Amino acid sequence: MITNNALSTKSRAFRLTKPGEVVETVLEHPIPKDFVVVKPALASICHADMRYYMGNRRPEALARKLPMALIHEGIGHVVDSNNTSLKEGTRVVIVPNIPGYLINGTSPDECCPYCRGVAGANYCTNGRFLSSGFDGLAQDRLVVPVSCAIPVPDDVPDEIAVLSELCSVSHQALSRIQDRLSDGEARVVVFGDGPVGYLSAAMLHHVFGLGADRLHVFGAIPEKLNEFQFATRHLVQDFDFSSIEGFDVAVECTGGKFSESAINQAIDIMNRGGSLILMGVTEERVPINTRDVLEKGITLIGSSRSYSVDYHPVLKAMRDPQCQQTLGRLLPDHYKQIHEVKDFVAAMDEAAAHRDWKKTYLQFHW
Repeated sequence: MITNNALSTKSRAFRLTKPGEVVETVLEHPIPKDFVVVKPALASICHADMRYYMGNRRPEALARKLPMALIHEGIGHVVDSNNTSLKEGTRVVIVPNIPGYLINGTSPDECCPYCRGVAGANYCTNGRFLSSGFDGLAQDRLVVPVSCAIPVPDDVPDEIAVLSELCSVSHQALSRIQDRLSDGEARVVVFGDGPVGYLSAAMLHHVFGLGADRLHVFGAIPEKLNEFQFATRHLVQDFDFSSIEGFDVAVECTGGKFSESAINQAIDIMNRGGSLILMGVTEERVPINTRDVLEKGITLIGSSRSYSVDYHPVLKAMRDPQCQQTLGRLLPDHYKQIHEVKDFVAAMDEAAAHRDWKKTYLQFHW
């Protein structure tokens, strides 16, 4: 147990210095009161990590945020603690979004207007997000507030728990319209057959209770779309959008160059007063049919992150074997074994060259 608040820990880190180049270095992290030291064990590569690694962010963003250790989806074990509530050896999910009041030891009311307002700590202006300007999980010691190291239930396997970060992002977005989802009649459509679309649909099904009669998914690749066995599925390129009944909620998860068509197709088939949740990330501006947004009174909701409160309902759902079976369809056939920096670079290069539907998992051996 750590008793001296001035103590620090050294960390072996794999840091991206410029696109495609990772170097091993040693970082030193202070260990404040109510923080814990976590040793990352199993992690997953996110599209956001790949955008940095491949240099697909704007030059000014890369210049501002590099160098940094990548990866923000993962689990680990507590190896030291400056808090009595988490014991050494506890298996935890690492929450990458750390509000400023936890960093600075203040209260939400003292932190920023968003922490003390309706937006909440998810939009804290004084916070840190691991692997987005701050060093992420590609290091052997990570120091985080105790509330950002959430114990994993014993009946949730490691490989399922790793998906909790992506699932929590979907949960955060969907919780904004929870009242509408719980009325028993709202019809929801998800655009996108990639991991973000799949996990958003999975949360709609396993957390919010929507069946295939109320949950529809549009995708472009039949093999991916077939994985959505709990929803009604449509191939977007073959579909007549004038033939379908309206939807109360649409969730856009395509991102990139397909955002424009997905957003405008969603607007076309939405009911008046509907909610359109935007989750797909694109570096370019997207033209939107504002005329129909205005005429239909559609509310646009942007959401791309989550924070600790979103993990608890997700981990609860993950205890259900049926939910585990659903999420298991995203698991890779094998994990990338990471012993040294060259293994990490090889895994990132392979992920860049083969953009598979399934997630890429990194098993760290520090």
